[in-house]
Amino acid sequence: MKEKYDIIAVGMGPGSIFMAYEFLKQNSNKKILLIEQGKKVEKRNCPIEKTGKCTKCKPFCSITSGFSGAGAFSDGKLSLYNPEDEDIHIGGNLHKYIGVEQTKKLIDYTDQIYLDFGADTKLEGTEHREEVGKIKKKAQKEGLNLIDIPIRHLGTEKAHELYGKIEKYLEDNGINLLFETIVEDLIIEDNKVKGVKIKPSKYVDDNNYELEEVYADKVVLAVGRKGANWLVDMCDKYKIETTAGSVDIGIRYELPDKIMENINKYMYEGKIIGKPWPFNDKVRTFCQNPSGFVSSEVYDNNLTLVNGHSYKDKKSTNTNLAILVSHNFTYPFNKPIDYGRNVAKNLNELGNGNVVVQRLGDINRGKRTWQEELERNTVVPTLKSAVAGDITFAIGYRTMTDILQFIKQVDKVIEGFANPDNLLYGPEIKFYSNKVKIDQNFETNIKGLYSIGDGGGMTRGLMMASCSGVQMARNILKK
Repeated sequence: MKEKYDIIAVGMGPGSIFMAYEFLKQNSNKKILLIEQGKKVEKRNCPIEKTGKCTKCKPFCSITSGFSGAGAFSDGKLSLYNPEDEDIHIGGNLHKYIGVEQTKKLIDYTDQIYLDFGADTKLEGTEHREEVGKIKKKAQKEGLNLIDIPIRHLGTEKAHELYGKIEKYLEDNGINLLFETIVEDLIIEDNKVKGVKIKPSKYVDDNNYELEEVYADKVVLAVGRKGANWLVDMCDKYKIETTAGSVDIGIRYELPDKIMENINKYMYEGKIIGKPWPFNDKVRTFCQNPSGFVSSEVYDNNLTLVNGHSYKDKKSTNTNLAILVSHNFTYPFNKPIDYGRNVAKNLNELGNGNVVVQRLGDINRGKRTWQEELERNTVVPTLKSAVAGDITFAIGYRTMTDILQFIKQVDKVIEGFANPDNLLYGPEIKFYSNKVKIDQNFETNIKGLYSIGDGGGMTRGLMMASCSGVQMARNILKK
């Protein structure tokens, strides 16, 4: 008799681990298994700090895979809300399923769990409302929307400690955690999920390895952005209903702390949204890291992307942030993940497998950046493995125009934002599956199969992914 569980979760990001925590909190006796292709949190480490370059760890990158997911190993920020807000401005679409007021209560509840496990009690962006209001008005005059919400900053290294405590709590209280294991396939019969097919991660490239079947009454897909490609394959194979998705393509922007001084001081992270001329596409800043470090991360097929970290104790003199352009496709092409992967692949080839970095002034002058120019640059790059080059060879005209016009727009609000020595790293791409169609209980059209978190297009970011997990547990317990 094959082992059977009440619930299997695919992935061990915030969505699934907070779901498991809520089951324990509600004294549920359900037998639960979480499956993760990466390592335990204490075994996750990136050798780039010692080697100075990305070694493309096998079988999976420790930055993108492992307990607590990829987002927790960037800068570890929890985005909250202002009490007077009539909508949820950051974090995806969870509020469209459970309502704004219920989402606020869920954020409060989930935030307290983070505090219980050691999150910093300080909230960024709450003490300087008058100064923030002045910056917001200035942004509005330039056609930009500056979103200010409270931020709880965990810090990259402190996030490791916090999630390590959660991992131990789950293990000590009977949650089954299966690491370094790939969910190769789902088991679906008569439009009902029965379980999953798995194999050890070290056999990721062995297509002949015999798969093990693990059964459950319910399977929760919580794969995050790292698993978006796999999720697309599963949706196609089993006709799991989806709606058109998107991909965010852009760059990681690095500039001196002194230019971002007011934003960093008053808000910690300024989320700026615009629709620059001439295309009117949505362009936004994301994941701002004051005194932070640009980093690289590796996805499937050695695809190297750029990201950013900010630590509690270790500091640089630069701020980095993403500038992302949202891309949606319809007829006759509707493969946003493939489009994004092709952009990334071309940029990786230009950088000999590494992230490419270019000065803004060189882009405006129509030339590439050379290493000797980078060494004399006033903004010193914090990602030492990045290769000087020309990102405009790989990022499309429309996307690049959006980014450059946006930088000019923001410069009218934050003087120096368009300084020619500021650095653009590429590619920064946020992959999402086509949005999985789910009902109010987060169930797909396949009976017993659920979808939560970032990978399926419901949420974006640590807090909302965590909240979706708590709500998932409540939905199952309520049925």
